[in-house]
Amino acid sequence: MGPLRVICVFLDLILVCLMFAPCGARDLDSSYVTCGSLVKLLNTRHSVRLHSHDVKYGSGSGQQSVTGVDLADDANSYWRIRGKPDKVCQRGEPIRCGQAIRITHMKTGRNLHSHHFSSPLSNHQEVSAFGENGEGDYLDVWSVQCSATYWERDDVVRFKHDATEVFLSVTGEQYGQPIRGQREVHGMPSSNQHNYWKVMEGVFIQPSSDPVRHDEL
Repeated sequence: MGPLRVICVFLDLILVCLMFAPCGARDLDSSYVTCGSLVKLLNTRHSVRLHSHDVKYGSGSGQQSVTGVDLADDANSYWRIRGKPDKVCQRGEPIRCGQAIRITHMKTGRNLHSHHFSSPLSNHQEVSAFGENGEGDYLDVWSVQCSATYWERDDVVRFKHDATEVFLSVTGEQYGQPIRGQREVHGMPSSNQHNYWKVMEGVFIQPSSDPVRHDEL
């Protein structure tokens, strides 16, 4: 095959890629966590999923508690990934590393939140769920800390609270009644092994397409 023929074949392949669904781009897009996706987040050090429920803290802010649970199939562990209030991200848009987001509890519509109250067990910074119908305040904003360009589903990441600069963490302290056995979730000022998180089960939104399921919702 002569050089001219090789070039023609190469150009034909490029044309086919452009016409038919951009040569693997769909597979690439499906590897990211995107705006609007509904996910469970696992703390990889303690193997618990980020969880909330309509149970208030008995101390500190008195807001809705946020915990870590062992169970994989608890519907109260689903969270929706959203843009921050003044910069809403497009549905299905991949989340960039370093991007500011809100993480909204599916069942109660309250946002993952932190502030200068002490957590009840470890005396780190309290993490709660706050707001109504997905609307709270500037203390609901977290930045995704990861090493690539976008937040990839298989990556471990950290969540850094924008206002107070603590990291979403679990160090193993367990509650008694009424949420016996659940782990305290709190904010820590330093990055370490206790603040790594990984996406597990979920429904992932893609641009102009149906959601992609990962395990069961």
